[in-house]
Amino acid sequence: MIDETTTVSPGETAETSAPVEAESASIVAANVSEAAAVPMPTVSVVHDAPAAVDSSEDETRTRRKVRIGAVVSAKMEKSIIVAIERRVAHPLYKKYFKKTTRLMAHDEQRQAKPGDIVKIMETRPLSKRKCWRLVEIVERAK
Repeated sequence: MIDETTTVSPGETAETSAPVEAESASIVAANVSEAAAVPMPTVSVVHDAPAAVDSSEDETRTRRKVRIGAVVSAKMEKSIIVAIERRVAHPLYKKYFKKTTRLMAHDEQRQAKPGDIVKIMETRPLSKRKCWRLVEIVERAK
């Protein structure tokens, strides 16, 4: 290894300048041993009392979307399809009509059956299409 302070002439290689490297290494070692002999001042860090947990995190967690809909399919393992109907006014004619959104939700205990009215909540993506989870079964199918 060539040090910044080491100069190598055009005909000389790094191996021939080894005494210079050894000399600079001994100087560095001497400086390190002197530094080790000097006691380092101790610094005491006083931490303030921990700040209250940021309430914005809790608020964002409770602001997850919640929907109520009917279970259309429960044929998959730990997954259900929930149909959510909403009434929308036509932009020109103002007549109301139904729009259905089908969402895939995670059902860990496989307790929802087709026809059940369920409450689902938004969660992190669990698969390509599944980012909702079953919260509770509001009403069982008859």
